Parts: sequence; structure tokens; C-alpha cells
Amino acid sequence: MRSAWRDFDWFLFALVLLVCAIGIVEIYSATLGTKFASVYIKQIYFLGAGLFLMAVFSRIDYKALLEVAPWLYVASVGALLTVLVVGRAIFHSRRWIPIGGAHLQVSEFVKLAIIIVVARFFAESKAPPGFGDVLRLGALVGVPMLLVLAEPDLGTTLTYAPIAVVGLLLGGLSWRRFGVLLLGFVLVLPLAWHHLHPYQKARLVSFVHPEADPLHSGYQVLQSKIAVGSGGLWGKGMAQGSQTRGEFLPVPQTDFIFAAFAEEHGFVGAIIVLALYFLILTRLIQGAQLAPDKGGGLLIMGLVAVLAFHILVNVGMVVGFMPVTGIPLPLMSSGGSSLLFCFAALGMVMNVRMRRFVN
Repeated sequence: MRSAWRDFDWFLFALVLLVCAIGIVEIYSATLGTKFASVYIKQIYFLGAGLFLMAVFSRIDYKALLEVAPWLYVASVGALLTVLVVGRAIFHSRRWIPIGGAHLQVSEFVKLAIIIVVARFFAESKAPPGFGDVLRLGALVGVPMLLVLAEPDLGTTLTYAPIAVVGLLLGGLSWRRFGVLLLGFVLVLPLAWHHLHPYQKARLVSFVHPEADPLHSGYQVLQSKIAVGSGGLWGKGMAQGSQTRGEFLPVPQTDFIFAAFAEEHGFVGAIIVLALYFLILTRLIQGAQLAPDKGGGLLIMGLVAVLAFHILVNVGMVVGFMPVTGIPLPLMSSGGSSLLFCFAALGMVMNVRMRRFVN
């Protein structure tokens, strides 16, 4: 295995660290002089923990992870049930388990288990998936989704779905059957609407017409759009954003960090960050193409699905093209659980790449 370290993707690693560094600097800038001023220090600690996790997972044979996928799934469901029973409630949501001085969001780590479970599901399949396979996969992914939705956490719930969709498409599901599934999903949306909490419905409605309630449900979207627009071409400079520094933009270090960054660094800075994300995703896809087997490729593409969904929804939310769902920007937003998941998954990806020529 020592010789396989030459296949470690140092370019991908450098890109990830660069985005993390930009995120930490922006967290510092956006929270300077506020009660969240020390959050960037915690982010640095979590980055260190993430690097450790990445090193650990890069040493674990990904084939061993695929072998224990059923046990990981059972443990994940058990952990989500534990959160609902003994988890700490913050802002009317029970999503976190206190460990030491930190609060870990279990649903973030469940993403890793779902990626592994979906990869094993299709790695063992010899034929294109039929509707029976779709139903079984729907049940596998649906149980964790329902448990997370009960916390309630609609944003994280939605992030599980792309893993299953990418697995189905790469597993060989025909476009005709995929179209039928998509139509079925659209038809059940009205039923799902009635099970949403009032604040979740308000967020979706305000996405269409934020001006209808500018002081409540539409406030975040309007302030975010103002912040992005006020940045202009080159931005107002570090710690100089009027919307961010004036605290008009709520908690800019978390879900709206891209809005704060765009205000300070403008259109040019925003394009540079998006270009870095694009390079990360393309590098991961390249790694999937070079994977030694189907299971390894599916593991990497599962991570691609999660990251791409996060980036698309978060940036779309910031500029008013997507509803506010509480989905963070990977590697940049403040939050230890999200960062730890990303680095654990990246470690797994590195292991796939490093075992390309290992028998």
C-alpha cells in the first residue's frame, strides 16, 4: 500500500484545501465583531479533524467498506432513531448529539453510509435495474429520509435523493423508466406539501414571491440578493460588505456564506470559487472513470452527486433561484459535521484511486 501513495490525488487535495481556506477567511470576515467572531477558530479545528478522518479513510480498503455496507446501514438508522429520542433540540429541530464540546449532526454522516449502500446495491447487480430494484432502493434510502424529515430537516433529507438517482442512472436504468419515475415524483408532490411544517411551506412560497413578506419569510432571500448585487464586479473588500457588516444578512457564516463572499469579492471572486468547485467535481468524475471496478466508481459518483446537489441548491438559494432549505455550501460554510463528512468521503475516494493498480 505504501507504493500506492504515489497515486494519491494531490491536485484534488490542494483544490479542497484552497476552498476550505477561502471559507475560513470568509467566516472570519463575515463574523468580525459579532457574537460569532470565534467561529472561524472552531472551523480550523474541524478542518484538522477532517484531515485526520481523511487519512484514516484513505487507508481503509473501500472493498471492505462495501462488504460491511448492511451493518453501516443498520448503524445509521439506529443513530437517526437515537437522535429523535435523546438528541438536543435547537431552533425547534432535534438534529444534534452533543459529544464533548461539539454538537454532531448525525444525518450528515449518514450520507456516507447511503453512498456505500447504494454503491454495493448496484455493484452486485448484473442486469439493468427493473422496477423491483427501484422499489428496494427506494425503501433503503427512504427510511433514513423519513427519519431525517421527522427531525425535521428538509434540506438534509433532500440531499439523500441524488445519491439514489445517480446510482440508478449509472446502474443502467433506461431513460424511459427514469421518465416514468420522474413523472410519479411530480404527481406525489401535492401530497408531500400537506406534510410540510408551516415554516417550510412559507419558505417555498417566499421563493416565488419574496417581496410578499419582506420582513419574515422573504427576508433572507431579499437580503441575500441585495448582498450579491451590491458586490458588483470586484466586491467591496474584505470585511467591508454593508449587508454583512450591518448584520442585515442572517448568519452569513453558514448557509449564506456565498452571498457574503460575493458582496466582499464581487462577481470575479464568485466565479473563481465556482471554478474551483467545478475543478473538484471534474477531478472526482475523472477518478470514477479510472476506478478499478464498478463499486469504486459508484462510491466516487455518490460523493459527486452530494457535492453537486449542495452547490447547485446553495448557490441557487443565495441568488433567489432555489427555495431556502438550509443546505450548506460544502467546504466553505461553517459547520463541523458537514466538513467532517466531506473529508471522510474524500478519504474514501482517495482509497479508490490509490488502489487502481493493487491486486
